[in-house]
Amino acid sequence: MNLKNKVAIVAGGARDLGKACSLRLAAEGAKVVIGYLGSDESAAQTLKEIHAAGGSAIAVKADLTQESGVAKLVASSQEAYGDAINVLVFVTGGLVARKTMAEMDRSFWNQVMDLNMTSMFLCTQAVVPHMPEGSSIVNYSSQAARDGGGPGALAYAASKGAVMSFTRGLAKELGPRIRVNAICAGMFDTTFHDTFTKDEVRTRVSAASLVKREGQPQEAASLTAFLASDESGFMTGNCVDINGGMLFS
Repeated sequence: MNLKNKVAIVAGGARDLGKACSLRLAAEGAKVVIGYLGSDESAAQTLKEIHAAGGSAIAVKADLTQESGVAKLVASSQEAYGDAINVLVFVTGGLVARKTMAEMDRSFWNQVMDLNMTSMFLCTQAVVPHMPEGSSIVNYSSQAARDGGGPGALAYAASKGAVMSFTRGLAKELGPRIRVNAICAGMFDTTFHDTFTKDEVRTRVSAASLVKREGQPQEAASLTAFLASDESGFMTGNCVDINGGMLFS
């Protein structure tokens, strides 16, 4: 197990891609701290599955767009597993709604930026002082950061582009002590697309991909586990695409 006895915070770790990451990191031996906000039921189910497989995990309900929520997450990790935090996987984020430039106001813009970027900044700033040498940060960006996203995803795409730049700048700032990479995820079979993407669009995108299907969450989780572990020790500042061949960069 590549992450045996390491402490890993997974922000947004209770459902979809985040849940898959929590399960995989626990299977690799990590002690997982699941940060979540929206669904007590999803968090409880994720914990149940980790514990049933013999893993160690706790779940912490916290709003990571607020300093108080971030402080709660870090304090809970330290209370359960000690001061050190070896891995931070940041999946928290979302589209909120599809709005064009003409439809959105400043409040909406700020909401999307806070959810996808400010939360990442606050959490990273709070966790890094507790990360020993050899630690790893994995941020979730999006294919939208590469191509601008679909209709009404302007604010989301811009925020995910910021995640890519944040990842590169942070890798320079924290190296060689801590590695920082990002994952640019394409279309995966998640509730994100159940909510925001029409079925016909999902079918068309799947058909246009080189693998002729959507991604499965566990495939993103496998890449996350690799980037979190010493197996990827020569990688930092990378924004890694996983999109079934929909876009090359």
